[in-house]
Amino acid sequence: MTITATTVPPIPLPRGSIQGSLALQLIPDHTPPQVGPTPGRPGGDVVPIEQPLRQRMEQWAHRYAQAVVEIVNGDRPVSQVVRWTTPEVYANLTRRAVLVARAGGHRPGEGRRGQVTRSQVIGVRTCFVTPRKVEVSIHVRHGERSRAIAACFELIRDRWQCSALEFA
Repeated sequence: MTITATTVPPIPLPRGSIQGSLALQLIPDHTPPQVGPTPGRPGGDVVPIEQPLRQRMEQWAHRYAQAVVEIVNGDRPVSQVVRWTTPEVYANLTRRAVLVARAGGHRPGEGRRGQVTRSQVIGVRTCFVTPRKVEVSIHVRHGERSRAIAACFELIRDRWQCSALEFA
């Protein structure tokens, strides 16, 4: 058995203005970016769902979640979500708003006084379990802290209603 060594010519590398151990490229790239179809947002759907329906549901869930966060903080009355909430979730939301208001020294639904930090919904992710049931995870920012909300929406009498709501 003999071993023969073959030499491979080196591949020419492009030369540019590269400096230091981080290999920073100092010459700007003026070529325009490639424009093409943007892929849809990833989802963990159990059933196939069209992208427009997913986007509408995410937008609606975002608005609903913002309203719920404002209700719990006392900035909005709980009655504003009665049409989109099952009775069990509505009762839980009312109880939570009363407890937070009592701890904060204000009345629920009448707004807080003074300098307060407003909670803001940052992101929403959906997972269609069936075409009539969606599970949603919600990222909420309250000052420097982040919180999470999990919700389940079901299509009841041709209207999306929140059938489960969990705060973390």
